[in-house]
Amino acid sequence: MSDEQFEKLRQELRRGILVLAVLGSLRQPHYGYSLRKQLQDAGLDIDEGTLYPLVRRLADQGLLTSEWQQGEGRERRYYQLSPEGSALLESLSAEWLQLNNHVSKILEAGNETH
Repeated sequence: MSDEQFEKLRQELRRGILVLAVLGSLRQPHYGYSLRKQLQDAGLDIDEGTLYPLVRRLADQGLLTSEWQQGEGRERRYYQLSPEGSALLESLSAEWLQLNNHVSKILEAGNETH
């Protein structure tokens, strides 16, 4: 497998996980840079060109609320989960845990046969 193929599959795998991570991070209010920093600190590096459109899309879907607040000398748009976003996060988290458990079992079983 080429590096290019691996990178393409890695990005595909990360895409859905990033939605879950962003929703989970926005249980507390964040503006763009603080959200990106929190995700990076948790080990998920995400560039601005991916993060900002994702946050705007989630807000457009009614999953996030936003408001302008004055902070450190300038206004920033802070995002936070809406009630709908909280309910979706709960459902997606349960689904993620279940899928992760199943995939882990499959991967472990594959290692036992080698």
